[in-house]
Amino acid sequence: MADDALFTPPPAEPRSSMRTPLLIGGGVVLLAVVLMLIFGHHKVQAPTTVAPLDSYAANLPLSGIEMSEATSPFAGGRSTYIDGKITNTGTRTITGVTVQTIFRSDAGQTVSLQTVPLMLIRTRIPYVDTQPISVAPIAPGATAEFRLIFEGLPESWNQQQPELHIMGVQSK
Repeated sequence: MADDALFTPPPAEPRSSMRTPLLIGGGVVLLAVVLMLIFGHHKVQAPTTVAPLDSYAANLPLSGIEMSEATSPFAGGRSTYIDGKITNTGTRTITGVTVQTIFRSDAGQTVSLQTVPLMLIRTRIPYVDTQPISVAPIAPGATAEFRLIFEGLPESWNQQQPELHIMGVQSK
């Protein structure tokens, strides 16, 4: 009879109270994911057509435009840089500029239309470092160096300087 005790299942233990907190935690995580999908997934689409110039754009001539390119083994691609100068000939202090850039093919067709913020060059040594215009606003009469950065441009781009259109200006 002592052998029968070895083969009998142990008495049932009361269920752990860990199940309720786990279910509540899982529900909270699921709710958070659903809310992020609903409210956080409204991505602003970049324009697919050429946007009109900002009314203040005539007061922000771009000059000294130069292009350069770098290949990054880490990023796995090619970066194209457009450097130049922007001068504020108007009366407002500029805190932000949005540029629409049109890259064309040899046939003159638009192969890439990108909208990017104009970034100011903060330093050039030991490397070019940029910052938003809002960090160092451009006062009336002032000139600042800028850089536009583009990744993954199509092979069909003709490698010529793209068209630059100032489509947005923020000021104070």
